[in-house]
Amino acid sequence: MDASKARAILADADLIHSESAVQAALDQVAQAICGRLADRHPVVLCVMTGGVVFCGQLMAKLDFPVDFDYLHATRYGPETQGGKISWRTAPWTSVKGRTVLVVDDILDEGVTLAAVKESLKRLGADEVLTAVFADKLNGKDKPIAADFVGLTVPDRFVFGYGMDVDGAWRNLPAIYAMKETA
Repeated sequence: MDASKARAILADADLIHSESAVQAALDQVAQAICGRLADRHPVVLCVMTGGVVFCGQLMAKLDFPVDFDYLHATRYGPETQGGKISWRTAPWTSVKGRTVLVVDDILDEGVTLAAVKESLKRLGADEVLTAVFADKLNGKDKPIAADFVGLTVPDRFVFGYGMDVDGAWRNLPAIYAMKETA
């Protein structure tokens, strides 16, 4: 997408959560994670690429030791609706016998996150917890519920704070939704 098209999408979008709401939710999630994991030394796994903004800012607020790695599993690619799961990169750090915190941008239908959690359990993780910044209120039965959630978002295509629209706008400090088309 070229810059002018990206700017037009943002100009036409609806603000869902402001930067201050995003930061307040980040603080709340960090406090909840610190309360639950402060006595452990977990492996934090960032789900690329969407989880990078949330994970990076979250890790700076954790006041206990962590090991960090990433994985890349996706159902979206350049599309706006999920398809088949694509495993691009597995974590390099062993999760065997460890507590693992998987950090992602959004829990949409939950299929990808459920598959990631199951895979980590098969690799020997003792416990797999999940943190998502946004939980989409889509009315669907999801195969997984996140252990830690920043904010809820409506059943619309959202972007910002790690979530993109055709590759653009992951860097926004707030969350927006594309205009609904009739």
